[in-house]
Amino acid sequence: MKWTDSRDIAIELCDQYPDVDPKNVRFTDLHQWITELEEFDDDPNRSNEKILEAIILCWMDEMD
Repeated sequence: MKWTDSRDIAIELCDQYPDVDPKNVRFTDLHQWITELEEFDDDPNRSNEKILEAIILCWMDEMD
């Protein structure tokens, strides 16, 4: 997965952290959790606030 795979990352985060409310996740924690995903294969330095926000929104959508 790459940073641009927001939906796929969100699905993985739902599976890994089922009891976490994405609205309460700090970007620093989110960044770390994403880079630690087994399927993640991108440069950790390529993320930015816009990308992380998109992932949070997808994660919130997946939880509904």
